[in-house]
Amino acid sequence: MDIRRALISVSDKTGVVEFASELHKCGVEIISTGGTMKALREAGIPVTYVSDVTGFPEIMDGRVKTLNPYIHGGILAIRDNPAHIEAMQKHNIGRIDMVVVNLYPFRETIAKPDVELEEAIENIDIGGPSMIRAAAKNYRYVTIVVNPNRYSSILKELTANGDISEGTRMTLAHEAFEHTAEYDACIADYFSNQLGQGKFPRTVHMTWEKVQNLRYGENPHQKAAFYRQKFYQGPGIANAKQLHGKELSFNNIVDIEAAYALVSEFDKPAAAIIKHTNPCGTGIGNTLAEAYTKAYEADPISAFGGIVALNHSVDKATAEKISEIFVEAVVAPSYEQEALDILMKKKNIRLLSSVMPAAGAARIDLKKVSGGLLIQDADVKDAVYDDMKVMSKRQPTDREWEQLLFAWRVVKHVKSNAIVVANDNQTLGVGAGQMNRVGSAQIAFEQAGEKTKGAVLSSDAFLPFRDTVDAAAKAGITAIIHPGGSVRDEESIQAADEHGIAMVFTGMRHFKH
Repeated sequence: MDIRRALISVSDKTGVVEFASELHKCGVEIISTGGTMKALREAGIPVTYVSDVTGFPEIMDGRVKTLNPYIHGGILAIRDNPAHIEAMQKHNIGRIDMVVVNLYPFRETIAKPDVELEEAIENIDIGGPSMIRAAAKNYRYVTIVVNPNRYSSILKELTANGDISEGTRMTLAHEAFEHTAEYDACIADYFSNQLGQGKFPRTVHMTWEKVQNLRYGENPHQKAAFYRQKFYQGPGIANAKQLHGKELSFNNIVDIEAAYALVSEFDKPAAAIIKHTNPCGTGIGNTLAEAYTKAYEADPISAFGGIVALNHSVDKATAEKISEIFVEAVVAPSYEQEALDILMKKKNIRLLSSVMPAAGAARIDLKKVSGGLLIQDADVKDAVYDDMKVMSKRQPTDREWEQLLFAWRVVKHVKSNAIVVANDNQTLGVGAGQMNRVGSAQIAFEQAGEKTKGAVLSSDAFLPFRDTVDAAAKAGITAIIHPGGSVRDEESIQAADEHGIAMVFTGMRHFKH
């Protein structure tokens, strides 16, 4: 069925004059409203005013203009239904074969600082979504266009075939319903905020757009894809730029996120090497190369094939050190050209640049369960030094305090039960994900070896028994930091005093499941 008549009414006028001009050359009659009609007429394109079609003027400041049987009857009529055709003829309703509409800029309006409720409400489109939905519902006969990026391909198909195929119309209809769904979700979220429902509203509306299909998921038998939260412009892996290397895998993305979150804890040059979301090595230094060297030397065996995250721009010296081993990916805020030249010699290494989030910046964390979703504040809060309590008789030395605070920031990013042994701003041993805390501690001690002597220990949750303190003393640990809060805290404190270990309570837990 050829296209004889199109209704064009857009807020985003990108390319619309050129599109309408080509439709006119194809013999299509154009109906339009308000600002769109003015733009088309100024370009010399013949346009029929919508009020001339409806026989009724735009009223109520333009709130009512297309909500009319002469418009919706022309869009919704089923062309091969005799009753519909008879109704059109009886009421002198002309068919509308194409609807080109995009909506009032509601999202852009509410993004303005100090926008008033009244202004936001006036930018809720009513007629536009009605026409879009009507045209999309009747896609077998009507072409609906909501995206200016579609103009060129539609014109190409129209000029080549004299019509738009049903397959294309169905694709455009799907896009149209996505467009209105996103629009309504944005409005619903705005009203949730106005009603004070905050970050945990009665219903959650989130729109995600596909970034890419992945080769597979965690394992080759699992299919997977990567999605980005639509309209999100902030720092994050979803907005990172891949500068070099193979396509990212599912596991790459998960590990890159873990590494990126860890190094963003620090202002000084920091490096983390991640395997299976756990840090096998973390270090901070006076230079990025020093920080990376500490992270690597913490566990050289596990570092092979890991994910490297750095919180400062990668320089030549750091790139040279990274290039000495095989790593899957590197993520950093930026790269000096000499560093890129070195790293790009490795064909398959993935290089990503991503802005680091501000330390402690509020965000939410999502976890999917069967048939449900858990939403929480992300664990970005850092324990305040002044709020920490020394529970042991011995006070930590200045050096121990520095290392305790370093280890405390790292342990947040280790799977529970989590133990971190550290010294000289370097992790020496990491015990992750064990079913009991002393088991995690023994793994960390074994990994650190003789370096545990004079080191500090951090635990993500309280020590339920004195056994971890006794094991720490045997390994040579001199200071311990943990949340406290166990009914047996006195036993752990007594053990620390017996062994001359300084013990600090943070009052804050860092479980990571």
